[in-house]
Amino acid sequence: MVLPTIGKPHGKNVIEAILARRSVRAFTADKLDRDIVQSLLEAAVRAPTAMHEEPWAFVVVQDKQLLKQISDRAKPIFVEEVRHHNSHGMSHSFEHFTKPDFDLIHGANTLVIICAKPSSPFVVADCWLAAENLMLVACEMGLGSCVIGSTVSTLNIRMVKTELGIPEEYTAIAPIIVGIPEKETLATPRKEPLVLAWKQ
Repeated sequence: MVLPTIGKPHGKNVIEAILARRSVRAFTADKLDRDIVQSLLEAAVRAPTAMHEEPWAFVVVQDKQLLKQISDRAKPIFVEEVRHHNSHGMSHSFEHFTKPDFDLIHGANTLVIICAKPSSPFVVADCWLAAENLMLVACEMGLGSCVIGSTVSTLNIRMVKTELGIPEEYTAIAPIIVGIPEKETLATPRKEPLVLAWKQ
């Protein structure tokens, strides 16, 4: 697979791409070409897959009005989910999601939704492995990406699935926005690996 060059030159090795990947939440208005998105999907399907099931299927949304509708529908649903979880001990607040001008899609022009039929216990894991492949290759290409987990419940509403072309037997699992970063996203600190045991 030949990767198109977007933004800065590509050529990172795997560890460089892993260390350079960020959750990007500010994008330029430039729309990704179809061949670039296709390259990301080709990377996604090279992920590990249990029993070689390859369960993933993809929906690509680049319609700005549809992206806005997804954001507008998802915000109140997610806020209600957070309030429910907060009543059970979750401490995060997402009240900024209630603001009318808050955009869950963060101005991105491309949303890739990784879907699958719930046919085995490993389907969800397979799809998230595919998502990581997609995001690492996006980083290697100079693109930014971010998981938008707050839209999952909305994406699985029957009416929304119909509008997006997701068949009833499929479940939306991993929604990822991709685009050209508007600015540099700084690294956030990470905890050292917590090793519970190391038996030699």
